[in-house]
Amino acid sequence: MGLPLEGLRVIDLTQDFAGPFCTMILSDLGAEVIKIEKPGTGDETRAWGPPFIDGISYYFLSLNRGKKSVVLDLKKNEAQKIIRKLSVDADIFVESSRPGQMARFNLDYPRLRRLNKALVYASISSFGQTGPYRDRLGYDLIAFAMSGIMASTGEEGRPPIRMSVPVADLAAGHYASTAILAALSRRLVTGRGDYIDLSLHDSIVSWLTYLASYYFATGKEPQRLGSAHPSIVPYQAFRCKDEDVVLAIGNDRQWTTFCHAAGLERLLADTRFSTNPSRVRNRRVLIPVLERMFRRREAKEWQRILAQATVPATPVFSIRDLVRDPHVRNRRMIVRSKEDPPRLGSPMRFHKRKPKKTTPAPQLGQHTREILAELGYSS
Repeated sequence: MGLPLEGLRVIDLTQDFAGPFCTMILSDLGAEVIKIEKPGTGDETRAWGPPFIDGISYYFLSLNRGKKSVVLDLKKNEAQKIIRKLSVDADIFVESSRPGQMARFNLDYPRLRRLNKALVYASISSFGQTGPYRDRLGYDLIAFAMSGIMASTGEEGRPPIRMSVPVADLAAGHYASTAILAALSRRLVTGRGDYIDLSLHDSIVSWLTYLASYYFATGKEPQRLGSAHPSIVPYQAFRCKDEDVVLAIGNDRQWTTFCHAAGLERLLADTRFSTNPSRVRNRRVLIPVLERMFRRREAKEWQRILAQATVPATPVFSIRDLVRDPHVRNRRMIVRSKEDPPRLGSPMRFHKRKPKKTTPAPQLGQHTREILAELGYSS
C-alpha cells in the first residue's frame, strides 16, 4: 500500500528551515514536492556551510530529501505563469516569503484559489500576516528570544542560551504540516481548500506550555535551572566520574526504587524528600547529595545499576553514540546506501505501508526540464 499522501502534489516556494522542514514531512508522507528555487543560488541554505557533500551544503541536505528542484525567476511574468499552471492541478502550496510578497508576484491565495478551489495554501512567516510585527525580519533565534522560553534557559546567574537546533523553526514546520493535513481532511467533506497563516513566533510561544501556566498561577518568572525541571525533582543531568547521566524520576514510587538501587535508603526516612512537592521545595538540599553520589562511579556503571532497577536514566548520547545505537538502527532512523551519504530517516510508521524510498536533496534545478515538459513546454 502507498503512503497516505501518495498522488498529491506540493508546490514548495519556501527556503531556510521552517518551510522546507514542513514540506519534507509532506514528502515523507508520500507527496510529490516540487521545490521552486531562484536562479544562480537557489535556497540560501545551499550556501550554509562548510561542510559540503557532493557540492551540496550539509544544512540543505538535512531539509530537502525526496524533493524535486525547479529553477524559476519569480520576478518574471513567464515564471509566474508557470507557477499558476502548476497550481491548477496541485493539492498544496507552501510559501515562506515576507507578507505581501506573493501578492506582488500574483501568486497569493485569492488569485490561486480562482484557479483551484481545492488548493490548500500555507504561508509561513516570522510573525504572521497580521499584527504590529508583520513586516519585521526574523529568524529562528529572534522568535525564540521573543518567546519567553529563552529567558528560562541556562543556569542561574548566567546568560540564557540558544538551543542547538532551531526550535522555533521546528515548531512552525510541524504546526504547518499538521494544519495542512487538517485542511486536506476537511477538503474531503467540502471539496474546498483553505488558507493557513502560520508564524514562527506564534508556534514557539505555544511551546511555553507549563512555563506560561506557572507564570499565570504565581506571577513569577520561572528560574533558570540548567538541565533541571521546575516541577519535578530529581529530573536533570548529573556528572559522574567520567561523563554525564540524566536521571528522570517521575513519581514517588520511582524515587523509592531509585533510593534502594543507589544505596540511599536513608533518604527515604527524610520527610523533606518523601514526596515530589517536598523534593521540589528542598532541591537545594537534595541535589548536592545526589551530585556527590553520582561522582563516585562512571556513567556506564550507573546506567547498568539503574537499568537493572528499571529507573528512568541514561547517559547523555553524543551524535556518534546515536549513530551506533542498535535501537536507532533497528528503527531505521539512519538511512544508508552505497550511492548516497547517510541521512536521517522519517519517524512516521504506518501499518502495512512501506516507507517511501526517498532520494537525497536535489541539485539546483535538477528537475526543471522534467516538470516544464509535463506542462507542455518544449526543450
